[in-house]
Amino acid sequence: MRRNLTGGHTPRVSRSSRQIMDRNSPKIAVLGAGVIGLTVVKILQEELRHADVTVISEKFKEDTVSNVAAGIFRPGLSFRGPSYEVTKRWIDKSWYFWQDILKSRDADEAGVIPVSSYIFSKENYHVTRNRLIEDIVPIYRAVDKDELKLVSEGWKYGSYFTTVKTGCDRYLPWIQRTFESKGGKIINRNVDSFTSLPKYDLVFNCTGMGAKYLCKDDDLVPIRGQVFKVKAPWLKTAFYGDYDAYIIPGQDGIATLGGVRQYDSYNTQVCRHDAAAIMERCVDLLPALKNVEIVGQRVGLRPHRVPVRVESEMIDKLKVVHCYGHGGYGVMCAPGTAIDAVQIGLDLLRSSVRSKI
Repeated sequence: MRRNLTGGHTPRVSRSSRQIMDRNSPKIAVLGAGVIGLTVVKILQEELRHADVTVISEKFKEDTVSNVAAGIFRPGLSFRGPSYEVTKRWIDKSWYFWQDILKSRDADEAGVIPVSSYIFSKENYHVTRNRLIEDIVPIYRAVDKDELKLVSEGWKYGSYFTTVKTGCDRYLPWIQRTFESKGGKIINRNVDSFTSLPKYDLVFNCTGMGAKYLCKDDDLVPIRGQVFKVKAPWLKTAFYGDYDAYIIPGQDGIATLGGVRQYDSYNTQVCRHDAAAIMERCVDLLPALKNVEIVGQRVGLRPHRVPVRVESEMIDKLKVVHCYGHGGYGVMCAPGTAIDAVQIGLDLLRSSVRSKI
């Protein structure tokens, strides 16, 4: 038995099955090198140390949608699994996964930092609450009158909470370095069909928006996001406001200002109208940003699906485990879904081992 990432205990894959699987060195492919795919890789290598694992992706590191995200742990209600219980389990497991890294000596290199955050509203108190995380973060409370003075006038309601932030500009390279140091292989190419992967014993599909075409999944829809990257080394606290305004500090003094959530939009170009609206909302929330230095602007298409797809499928005798559709919550909730996906994959391998005994 071992402690799992939620503080409970779960049985390992049986030792005999693990030894047989390790001895046979199952060939495993992980499609996608964003935060979902590489988190699957990290967990997979910890569970099967001698597996032959290959990451296949057309985009890596700074070219992924994951790298656009601010990465703060604050899941919203649009992130949903097949049931509330599963959704909450994914969120809880993710929280403890990030906490384990935060408490390790690798935290800085992995880009995981603690962050305090405020969420304010001029209209509704209930939007400043978050029932998905209030029971797991160290602090989640209503603000007092003095804290309302931290922002511009007119904000009536607010909450304060402590959380974590993961910068994928560090996390993705950290995972990739570790993966390759343990013998993992990288292939830079697009996969347009599962039939092109016959040599693998198991495939993890973490292709994000790519799954729309790879799986012909019409339930997968892009939610377009656009953000500013600005120099704000003085900013140490995150701020949220009405109409999807957010201001997230970064590890290197580069903050993320957002945002937009445009359903079913495939536009990957920066829109000047969206940019003007984002800056207006953020300055209205925090006036100190008025003359901030802009480093750049980024656009990403969040892969949104209800529910998030974490399940297995046999495709022409190929064992496939899908893990995609996280929308705007991929960075924060990747671990919980990846843990379940890897367990599903190990169960598939174990069943193959048993059938050969």
